[in-house]
Amino acid sequence: MSTTYLVGGAVRDRLLGLPPGDRDWVVVGSTPEAMLARGFRQVGRDFPVFLHPDTGEEHALARTERKSGRGHGGFVVHAEPTVTLEDDLVRRDFTINAIAEAGDGRLVDPFGGEADIRARVLRHVGPAFEEDPLRVLRAARFMARFAPLGFSVADETRAMMQRMVASGELSELVPERVWQELRGALRTAAPSAFLRTLRDCGALAVVLPEVDALYGVPQRAEYHPEVDTGVHVELVCDMAARLAPGNDVVGFAALVHDLGKALTPIERLPAHVGHEHAGLAPLAALCERLKVPAEHRQLATVACREHLNVHRFAELRATTVHDLIARCDGFRNPGRIDALATVCEADKRGRTGLTQTPYPQAACLRDALAAACAVRARDVAEGRSGPEVGEALRRARIAAIAATRRD
Repeated sequence: MSTTYLVGGAVRDRLLGLPPGDRDWVVVGSTPEAMLARGFRQVGRDFPVFLHPDTGEEHALARTERKSGRGHGGFVVHAEPTVTLEDDLVRRDFTINAIAEAGDGRLVDPFGGEADIRARVLRHVGPAFEEDPLRVLRAARFMARFAPLGFSVADETRAMMQRMVASGELSELVPERVWQELRGALRTAAPSAFLRTLRDCGALAVVLPEVDALYGVPQRAEYHPEVDTGVHVELVCDMAARLAPGNDVVGFAALVHDLGKALTPIERLPAHVGHEHAGLAPLAALCERLKVPAEHRQLATVACREHLNVHRFAELRATTVHDLIARCDGFRNPGRIDALATVCEADKRGRTGLTQTPYPQAACLRDALAAACAVRARDVAEGRSGPEVGEALRRARIAAIAATRRD
């Protein structure tokens, strides 16, 4: 007779007092044939996972995994009725994720996950952790989510992650999985913890070398009290998460807006003249390598190139503001300008001691965009044709922008 247990994140988050998310179940003592006979629908090819006929929730047969090759996908899965619940839990990554709950509410916790939740420690379950290089990134993503709750990585887990990086297996990770973990971290309240965790074990230099190169690069202290560019980027990412919670498009642009500072010649430091344009090449390389989606890439490119222009918005002429908006394709995609304003605000306020600094440039840019977009081609088309309409529209929009700056 089979037994079903609630497992993973649903149990963990309840113990942490967090809002419930998706529920996952493990079924011990069953077979694919028995699950199908009960009306479950099988999905996936790598291992037996089934969707409940009524709730649609995932039910996986208890299984074991054996390392069969390098990389994240090099595993052989074994699922039989003889596989126990503890056999299934031991293959999981962290003790806080290796807790099961029986139907009567009883917890099955063979690896001390509940105690680690109380102690706020992220600890690997066992030696099998070392077999999957993706777990290094998962550890960093969990820290991005749970660092605000006081979590830290166990010393022995950090040491194991360092060995995994030294083995070279992180280079086997497919770009899509790296991007998936990065994107998940950027949706949290503390993306900086993702960066710090990866850097502590040496993984940041492997998966995000362009970002890792920013650490230790000095900036002018009068503008950047934190001095270190890598620390600045951490602060900017956390500020972006605060200004646009859960928005990984804004978060990615915040992460990469200053990549050019790593390329500043030593003799010019701590100034970074032209870093906004110097950053475009490493940004393009990062996006190509990780297969970053177009929406993320486009905003990141705009933010990298234009953030200094937005910072000095008060100095720009109306014509220059118009051309900045046009250069960013803001008239066709006004949401991009709104997001750019958020990234720039995160950049300015993501500095030690300056988190409460007002940033009127964001509102001014949004007001300029709204005024310009209120002018339509039909408003200036009478008596004109072809290129004349376009030029008249440009002049009218510039005038509208200028009017907002006189108010």
